[in-house]
Amino acid sequence: MRFLLNLATNPLQTHRRFYVAVYAALTCAGLALLILSWHVYQVRRSNEIIRAQIAQLRQDLDRLSGQRKELEVFFARPENARLNDRASYLNSLIDSRSFNWTEMFMDLEKLLPAGVRVVSIAPSLQKQGVAVKLTVDANNAESEVKFLQALETSKVFSGIEVTSAHSPNRLEGSPEVVVELTAWYLRA
Repeated sequence: MRFLLNLATNPLQTHRRFYVAVYAALTCAGLALLILSWHVYQVRRSNEIIRAQIAQLRQDLDRLSGQRKELEVFFARPENARLNDRASYLNSLIDSRSFNWTEMFMDLEKLLPAGVRVVSIAPSLQKQGVAVKLTVDANNAESEVKFLQALETSKVFSGIEVTSAHSPNRLEGSPEVVVELTAWYLRA
């Protein structure tokens, strides 16, 4: 016959749960360390690539700014400055010749109501587009209003500004209202 007898002063305690929890926590921490280390490595590598690209772009920028300075010195010479002035003058002539008068007259023809006629037209080429100064005369105020409304709703004219509207001396066959205005012509 056998008897189980415990002679220990303290009962036997097992720390198995603690060790399992510690090993699991260490494993998770190790995996997190590996993942974060890989992420840091990737970030540093991509930063190196970006730094190399930035260095290359700075070198290109320095090279191009050097070339620009050389060209500025070249074009600042008196003989080249005169050539540049002549080229600017010729380009302005070409631009003024390339203005499509026919298309502008066709656009105006679509907008003119009965009783209104264009007396003078003066386009001027500017960087923003073509500024057109118009002088029109109308047989009556109603025709004038219709013309101004047609200009305002037009897709090819914008920024309409009436500079003056007056009634000339009323003679036989003379217009009742003469209107001077400026507008931007957008098709040029």
